[in-house]
Amino acid sequence: MAERIKTDVCIIGAGSGGLSVAAGAVQMGASVVLLEGHKMGGDCLNYGCVPSKALLHAGKNAMGWDEAHDHVRQTIATIEPHDSVERFEGLGARVITEYGQFISPKEVQAGDYIIEARRFVISTGSSPFVPPIPGIENVPYETNETIFELKERPDHLLIIGGGPIGMEMAQAHRRLGCEVTVIEGMKALGRDDPEMAAHVLDALRTEGIAIEEDAMAAEIRGKAGAIEVEAKDGRVFKGTHLLMAVGRKPNTDKLNLSAAGIEPTRTGIKVDASLRTTNKKVYAIGDVAGGLQFTHVAGYHAGVIIRSMLFGLPSKQRTDHIPWATYTAPELAQIGLTEDEARKTHGAKLEVARFDFAGNDRAIATQQAKGLIKLMIVKGRPVGVSIVGHGAGEMITLWALAIANRLKMGQIAAMVAPYPTMAEISKRAAGAYFSPRLFDNPTVKRVVGFVQKFIP
Repeated sequence: MAERIKTDVCIIGAGSGGLSVAAGAVQMGASVVLLEGHKMGGDCLNYGCVPSKALLHAGKNAMGWDEAHDHVRQTIATIEPHDSVERFEGLGARVITEYGQFISPKEVQAGDYIIEARRFVISTGSSPFVPPIPGIENVPYETNETIFELKERPDHLLIIGGGPIGMEMAQAHRRLGCEVTVIEGMKALGRDDPEMAAHVLDALRTEGIAIEEDAMAAEIRGKAGAIEVEAKDGRVFKGTHLLMAVGRKPNTDKLNLSAAGIEPTRTGIKVDASLRTTNKKVYAIGDVAGGLQFTHVAGYHAGVIIRSMLFGLPSKQRTDHIPWATYTAPELAQIGLTEDEARKTHGAKLEVARFDFAGNDRAIATQQAKGLIKLMIVKGRPVGVSIVGHGAGEMITLWALAIANRLKMGQIAAMVAPYPTMAEISKRAAGAYFSPRLFDNPTVKRVVGFVQKFIP
C-alpha cells in the first residue's frame, strides 16, 4: 500500500526554481513535500551554469585538461551541500527522491507515496534537444549533460549550434587545447544585437575557432574519432567529437499531465500571467513554463508564485526586466529590447546612447578596453541595454534594477561611481544621453551667457 501524505505545497523538481519555492515556503510556515527523481540542484548545478562557468575559468587560466575537469568537479562539490537533501530536510521540507506523476487533479504519486496538496508546483526544467538529423542515431555525440565527463581531450570538437551554450563551450575547449568548429544553421548568437555579437564572434575567430554560419546540418556520419557533418549547401566539417547545442526541450514526459487536466504546449506547459496552469491548483515555473530559459528566471518565478500561494495576493510575471548574459570573453549581456527591436517598437521616439569601453580609465589600465554599451531610451527611460566587453554580465545588473523599477536616465546619471571602476561605463553612457541636451542646446548657452553677464 502506498503511503499517503497531505501537505500545503508539493514541488515536483529540485532545480533552481523548485528549491527556491521549497526554501521560501517552508521557512514561512507552509508544509512542503519536494520530489526529485534525479539530482538535487537540477541542470544548473550539475550540467549547466556551474560546470560551464568553471570550465571557462579553467580555460582562461590555462589549466591542463585533467586539472580543468578536477576544477569542474570540485566546484560542483562545493555548491552541492547548499542544494542537498540534508539541507532541505533541515529546513523542514520532506524530500522524496522519486519522480512524481499526477494520478488525479489533486494527487501526485512518487514511488510508494501518494501526495495530496493544496498547491502543486511543476519545476522539472528542460533537457538538451537533439534534432533528428539523418545519421545522428549512428554517431556518438555529447550534450551539456555529458560533455563535462569526457576523460580525454578532443582533438577537434564539432559543435552544432551557435547560441550561448555552443559559443561558451567553443571558447572553453579551444583554450584547453582543442581544435573547434561551430556549425550554425543561421547566425551565431542570433538572439543578440548583431553589432554586439560581432565583437564576440571576431574575438573567438581570432582565438582560432572556426564559426560556420548559414550551415544547416543535413547529415551526420562517421564513428568515434572520425565524424563528419555535412551542411545543406554541401560544406563538410570533420572532427573527432561532436557536441549538440541546438536548444532545449521541456521535461514533461514523466508527469502524466492529462490526469491532472493540465494543458501542454510545444514549448512546455500552458500558464497564465500568474504562472498557473489550466489546473488552478498547479503552477509551472522555470524552463517548463515555456518562456525564457535561464536559471535566474526560475528563481524569479519562485518569488512570483510564493506571493500568490502563501499570501493570496495577486502576482504576475513580467519579462521586460529579465537580463541574460553569455560568458565568453568578451562577455555579452542584454536586457529588454535590442536596438533593432526598439526601432521597430518605438520608431522615432527611440534615442540610442553609446559609450565605448576605450573611454574608461579602468578598462585601459587593465587592458580590457575593447567593448561597447548601448542604451535604448524612450521618453527618458531605458527600454533596453546591450553590453559587450569585460564584465558585461556584472554591469547589466544596474540596468536590470533601472528597468525593473522604471528609473529615469537622470537617476542613473546622478549615481556617483568610485574611480576608477568599470561601473563608470554605465554612468558615462547615461551622460552620453544628456550631452546633446546640455552642450548642443542654444537655450542652455543663452542661459549660461546671461548668468555670466548679469549675475555677480
